[in-house]
Amino acid sequence: MSDLETARGLALALPGAAEEPHFDMASFRVRGKIFATVPPGGDLLHVFVDEAEVHACVAENPAAFEPLRWGQRIRGLRVRLAALPAGRVAELLEEAWRRKAPRRLLAEAAAAAEPGPAGRRLDRPRPGTEPGVR
Repeated sequence: MSDLETARGLALALPGAAEEPHFDMASFRVRGKIFATVPPGGDLLHVFVDEAEVHACVAENPAAFEPLRWGQRIRGLRVRLAALPAGRVAELLEEAWRRKAPRRLLAEAAAAAEPGPAGRRLDRPRPGTEPGVR
C-alpha cells in the first residue's frame, strides 16, 4: 500500500520534477508543467495520464481508480493511494511525467538509462524499485 510520502518521493525522484502549490493542492511539475496533484486530505493522487490509460486502470481496479474529469472531458486518473502498491503508483507517475516532460529531458533520461560498459546500467533504479520503498 502507498501513502502520500511515498508518492511524493516517487514523483520528486523523476528528472526535473519539483513540488509547487496549486490552489489548495500540492502539484508535481516538470519544467513548470503539472503531471500530478494531491488534493486536500492526502489520501488521493491525481495523475494526468491519457484517456486510454484511465479506462484500462478503472477496468483493472475500480476500487483504486476513477476517471478525473474537468467538465465532460477526462483529464486524468484519481488514485486511492492506500489501494495500490508503490510500484504501481511509480508507473503512473512516470507515465504522467513522460507526457509533460520536454523532449530534451526525455532524451537525457533515455540516454542515462542505456547500458554502459559490460551491459551495466548507469542510471539510478526505477522509482518504486529501490530497497525499502513500500
